Amino acid sequence: MSETVVVAMSGGVDSSVAAALLRDAGCRVIGMTLKTWPKELCDTVPKAQTCCSTRDIEDARAVAQQLGIPFYVVEAAKEFKSNVMDYFVEGYTHGWTPNPCVVCNRQIKCGILLDRARELGAQWLATGHYARVGFDQGRRRYFLKEAVDPNKDQSYVLYQLTQDQLSRLKLPLGDKTKSEVREAARKAGLKVAEKPESMELCFIPDGDTKGFLRARAPEAFQPGQIVNRQGRVLGTHQGIAAYTVGQRRGLGVAHPTPLYVLEIDPSANRVIVGEEEELKASFCQVRELAWGAIPGLKEPMEASVKIRYRSGKLPVRLVPDGPRLRVEFKEPVGGGVTPGQAAVFYDGDIVLAGGWIEKTVRA
Repeated sequence: MSETVVVAMSGGVDSSVAAALLRDAGCRVIGMTLKTWPKELCDTVPKAQTCCSTRDIEDARAVAQQLGIPFYVVEAAKEFKSNVMDYFVEGYTHGWTPNPCVVCNRQIKCGILLDRARELGAQWLATGHYARVGFDQGRRRYFLKEAVDPNKDQSYVLYQLTQDQLSRLKLPLGDKTKSEVREAARKAGLKVAEKPESMELCFIPDGDTKGFLRARAPEAFQPGQIVNRQGRVLGTHQGIAAYTVGQRRGLGVAHPTPLYVLEIDPSANRVIVGEEEELKASFCQVRELAWGAIPGLKEPMEASVKIRYRSGKLPVRLVPDGPRLRVEFKEPVGGGVTPGQAAVFYDGDIVLAGGWIEKTVRA
């Protein structure tokens, strides 16, 4: 009997090709799409600007019909709001720069959909992410590996997946390039073969993050002081949610040299700024660790880290610090070390662990 796989279909080319590949491999494929936005909002958003809209659901349904596979829509608006959108808003009110895609992948895409897959008796959940899953016989642990295509690798945003989730996850695109996926879609005659990728956050398709936050957390847009490290007042900010660590533009402060946001202090409603050299970090502290290829760390070890989704890897020394990790950079790092962002640790192309940047110590 063939294995049953639920494929998370977003209506885009990647997940559509993932479904086609698994069907062609002899699996019994079931298409499933999450509905995370109310219809009245989705219908106002141009299709090219987002994923998860009503029209994307229609695209996913059309592809499932082309492939001759069953298709279901799963209502997840309530869970998406509480776990992803509210988390995003709360992060900015605390002066963090949150990454909602990480949370969504674990709790929504690979959380809700895996539960539905089990209810249907499916052995697997598959997605169109560019990453690979491996298994270490010695440690008896599943782990993530980077995709073959370095320009599309998404292991960074999947680092929180649990051992249970990884043990049931198929990633058919992990060994393919984007151009190969496009060509596979064309050869299969899929209607989404030329559909553009969504680039913005799915719940802020117009890219107006400040407007989105202002409507939901107006208290985070109370004016306050812009100060330097010595506490000297340099200007007035427009609300802490309008700023991120490392930001240079839009500060509205006259200064002979460019200034950058060094820190955001929500308790004092202050934005601390300084020159580029002051922005460099020698180490950071990481909390809420999710362990991948290794179950934990008792001794310091050498590794590499990504501190942004699109950033390159940096050599670091990882030092256990109770439930946290102290991440020591080999050389001082510039503006990307931002509280609230994910730090994901690698050994070569294997994901060791990841967590949220909590505190940064400047060089």
